Amino acid sequence: MSGTGARLGARWNGSGTTFAVYSSTAERVELCLFDTAAPSAEQRIDLVRNGHHWQVRLDDIGPGQLYGYRVTGPCGSDPAKLLVDPYATAISGEVTWKDRLLRAGQDSAAVVPRSVVTSPYFDWEDDRAPRVPWSDTVIYEAHVKGMTARHPAVPEEWRGTYRGLAHPAVLEHLQRLGVTTVELLPVHHFTDDRRLVAAGLRNYWGYSTLGFFAPHAAYAAGKRPGGQVGEFKEMVRALHRAGFEVVLDVVYNHTAEGGSAGPALCLRGYDERAYYRLDSGHPGEHVNWTGCGNTLNVDHPAALRLVLDSLRYWITDMHVDGFRFDLASTLGRDGGRFDQGAAFFDAIFQDPVLSQVKLIAEPWDLGPDGYQLGRYPVGWREWNDHYRDVVRDYWRGRPGMLGALAGRLAGSADIYPDPARGPLAGINFAACHDGFTLADLVTYEVKRNETNGEANTDGADENRSWNCGAEGPTDTPLVVNRRARQQRNLLTTVFVSQGVPMLLHGDELGRTQRGNNNAYCQDNEVSWVDWERADASLTAFVRRLAALRKTHPVLRRGSPPLGEPRRPGGPVDMAWFTPRGEPMTEQHWHDAGIRSVVVVFDGRAADLPPSELPSKSLVVMINGGDTRGRFRIPPDAWPRTWHRELDTTEHATERHRHYLSGEHLRVEPLSIVVLSGPP
Repeated sequence: MSGTGARLGARWNGSGTTFAVYSSTAERVELCLFDTAAPSAEQRIDLVRNGHHWQVRLDDIGPGQLYGYRVTGPCGSDPAKLLVDPYATAISGEVTWKDRLLRAGQDSAAVVPRSVVTSPYFDWEDDRAPRVPWSDTVIYEAHVKGMTARHPAVPEEWRGTYRGLAHPAVLEHLQRLGVTTVELLPVHHFTDDRRLVAAGLRNYWGYSTLGFFAPHAAYAAGKRPGGQVGEFKEMVRALHRAGFEVVLDVVYNHTAEGGSAGPALCLRGYDERAYYRLDSGHPGEHVNWTGCGNTLNVDHPAALRLVLDSLRYWITDMHVDGFRFDLASTLGRDGGRFDQGAAFFDAIFQDPVLSQVKLIAEPWDLGPDGYQLGRYPVGWREWNDHYRDVVRDYWRGRPGMLGALAGRLAGSADIYPDPARGPLAGINFAACHDGFTLADLVTYEVKRNETNGEANTDGADENRSWNCGAEGPTDTPLVVNRRARQQRNLLTTVFVSQGVPMLLHGDELGRTQRGNNNAYCQDNEVSWVDWERADASLTAFVRRLAALRKTHPVLRRGSPPLGEPRRPGGPVDMAWFTPRGEPMTEQHWHDAGIRSVVVVFDGRAADLPPSELPSKSLVVMINGGDTRGRFRIPPDAWPRTWHRELDTTEHATERHRHYLSGEHLRVEPLSIVVLSGPP
């Protein structure tokens, strides 16, 4: 037993384990070992200081060993509090909200989770990352538990787990759907907030991280401490074999420890000043740019290292393919202000591992200058909430939205003017986990969040939704049919827009949350996908949309369309016409009464790799009005012959008919018709 230079965390090498933690303020650090057969039995071992690292190597200690730390020192370090290892690769147990957790000097060992020593060895067999280009990417935002908690084909003991998500029935559904990249809501080990526990609710979404290296234990089918690591790897391996990338929604902006009155569970007990931003004007108070009580301080080398080490671990050891960063503006702050050259961005840019994976930002936080849509560095993609809002406003009938819609369809060049980023910098979506589902977006105009226990004050009040003529469930055929068409309209808009489309899990099935637009605490049938009531026709329609996008490279451009010839005398890459087939003018764009437009994607002008040329051309006819329209294919549209590829009315009698440029079609109110021509 000796102190040695070591990487942070508990590292088992086959014969023993080295334990190491960081603290610049500690006077003493004790490793606490626990026996699974006697949970209250605790063996304490002093760690040896080496600079700001405290470490020890123990022979004959290996996978499955439960442990924690006690830290003595100034700045709030209380040796009565058992702490989770910040680098723990597995965590066992839950936080039990008892008074002893918060009271100084009272032992917390009985009410906090244990860290677990795990084995780094796993047979990945022939695992290979799919490496899907951004131009081909279709993201499917999913929740590990919610996807399979009610899936009839998944064995009951696997429902809601990593193994459930990797079940062949789920993989087949995703393959037939045509998505390429599964983006998982938080799987870092998280806790249930005290208020939720008191109210009989759970932290369903998982945005309350306790361990940045540990897969959430509750998503494991087996209950052996540390077993969640192997099950997570099995899931990733299965998804890769099925052709899917795995992207994690990660929460490095705050932790489960909350504000100054919160418990010492992990980082706070080791070195609060290193890991968190503290308010210089109010000693002892935390900066709260996240709305969750605290803010991680990535200005400090220790916190920055923690985040970077965690990211690298999930790529190299767990084989994930990228990350979606919750409240990413928090990470891009240098000295408090957002900066494209912040240390976090620079560190990722030069890192040979991190710079090669998918990086997606939620481009805002609650701090000063927190909204940074369009301002992230080259190589980053962003959730485009402006796209979401414009598309919703247009289809709910808000006047004067046609020009804004055109900008979103063309790749949001006003947001992404830098040609080094282009339209593929934007993640386009009509619905995500935060807000109404797609079905609820066309069913409710008023949120229904009473079961969250906050008197319906939580969640957004303005959802840009339209109930199509009746609030909530109804059997009225006119309303039911209109809602179905509106869902198809919203989805079609997302899939024919330049940029990267994203689909919320269950939206292809007609999933409802019964009007709850903030189901973060609804770990029940409100949130879980109901597979037995799936809308089969909507699912089939989404498959057609994904196939349309895959088949037509003009929808997957890497540079923004110019709306003019790229070479003298050449074709226009993306052109806009009135329903009469006349070019749109400035007067047309500014006429708030015009609700319809025809878009022509000319395949001859596509900036595509030689392997994808030639590309078919497309005509997209959008009728956002409430009356049937007589639309004309622009007379000069190339090629001359067209056929109906898709119609959101889903009952077009002329779907297989061929048309000529200059010919007229009838386009139903509130619908989209897509025509394609041979290359």
